[in-house]
Amino acid sequence: MYSTIASAAVCGMEIVMVHVEVDIAQGLPGFILVGYLSSEVKEAGERVRIALKNAGVTLPPMRITVNLSPAHIKKGGTAFDLPIALGILKALGELPPESTEGILAVGELSLNGTVNPINGVLPLVKKAKEEGYLRCLVPEGNRQEGRMIEGMDMIGVADLDEAIAYLKTGRIPEEQNTSCGEREEAIQGDFQEIVGQGAAKRAAEIAAAGFHNLLLVGPPGSGKTMIAKRIPGILPPLTEEEKLEVSSIYSVAGLLSHSHTLISCRPFMNPHHTITAQALVGGGKVIQPGMISLAHKGVLFLDELPEFKMNTINLLRQPLEEKQVRIVRLEGSYAFPADFMFVGAMNPCPCGYYPNMKRCHCTASQIRRYQNHVSGPILDRIDICAGIAPLELKQLEGKIGQEDSRTIRKRVIKARQIQEERYRHRSYCCNALLPQKDMEEFCRLEKAEKEFIGQAYTRMEMSVRAYQRVLRVARTIADLDGQEKISKLHLAEALECRMAGEGYWERRM
Repeated sequence: MYSTIASAAVCGMEIVMVHVEVDIAQGLPGFILVGYLSSEVKEAGERVRIALKNAGVTLPPMRITVNLSPAHIKKGGTAFDLPIALGILKALGELPPESTEGILAVGELSLNGTVNPINGVLPLVKKAKEEGYLRCLVPEGNRQEGRMIEGMDMIGVADLDEAIAYLKTGRIPEEQNTSCGEREEAIQGDFQEIVGQGAAKRAAEIAAAGFHNLLLVGPPGSGKTMIAKRIPGILPPLTEEEKLEVSSIYSVAGLLSHSHTLISCRPFMNPHHTITAQALVGGGKVIQPGMISLAHKGVLFLDELPEFKMNTINLLRQPLEEKQVRIVRLEGSYAFPADFMFVGAMNPCPCGYYPNMKRCHCTASQIRRYQNHVSGPILDRIDICAGIAPLELKQLEGKIGQEDSRTIRKRVIKARQIQEERYRHRSYCCNALLPQKDMEEFCRLEKAEKEFIGQAYTRMEMSVRAYQRVLRVARTIADLDGQEKISKLHLAEALECRMAGEGYWERRM
């Protein structure tokens, strides 16, 4: 007696189709699971056997062999419990042979037969649709999440009895009353609340318009964190494709709730400086996305940047360039998306008041050691550096007339629309992702502009990467101005964006 039923395994963000094969034969009674399995999958044998017993199905004293194919892919998690149970019932003749055709099944079983929710249903259903499956049999708690993928019939079952009844009769279980919606993240504050700091707010606007990386440098209490936390409020809204992409990451991480199954606002991740390297980039015994992947299409904000371990900060070098992080283990390689806008904030020295020598009591070696926590390669990957000075009393009194986030966001959206139209036939959609091979086409300079940027390149001793980032920022500034050509003014402001915090550093960016 042989049967097979379709399921799937989550390997990082990649979904691998798995065929659950069941063979029941005469011989020494036993329950054998094979197919390169993790410990939690191996334990499925006992969960399935007892769940079937409590559902009124007694297994015969025969040899039951279950194979999860392909065997070279390691399978983890508890999502195979339900398809294993259904495969056994089908092999025993308890289910019609055609009942599982065109169905992908996933779910964890409790000992009493309850089907518990699992992680990663959203990308699982998306993969099933791509593979041509028509229906997905999932836990009731995951039904709403799976419905975010259009064109798929989602069959939610609360227990094993409902799953058996559906496959025998085709009667869809009654849906439970669960609310479904998008997760609306509260925007933290408005730019209108920030007094003064016009240059820093302009830098944040440029960064948001081109999705550029930003570093805010200044003394304590000058508004660095306030500005950073308000950046999501001026970013363009997520597209429908981006919502599904971000929500899939949160689904794999188990961070989607039953009532909010779609991320609709750009993520804002603000880890503490004690975060481990593994928590930042992902990994672990059970491979999970890290903080940089949870910030995908949003903002990763590292406050008090030099307080992070230097090795931890340097882990960002590859993701900032490649927009993904790849984790390699003995059992395989896992890739997680990491297309985030990096925003850092830092004091210029341990006490925070350098270069104001009236208040700063740090020695030159202390300042240098503190600043060296942020390595040159990381600084080279930051497009914009904004210096923030302490406010004077008269600036605190001039609160009227400050621009709000809504006004700034309109300009940012307009600039993004220009970029999307320009790059509509490319694999990227914003200036920060503009590759070197396309710069000659989209960042073309006239003779006077070439001479201007050439002089700056020599004077500032820029690296090639820094030079290209200045051009990308200048392209964004031109887009904010609605100009097709990059002028000297745009280049000058882009250079100023890179040099604005130079007075705080003992070396140039």
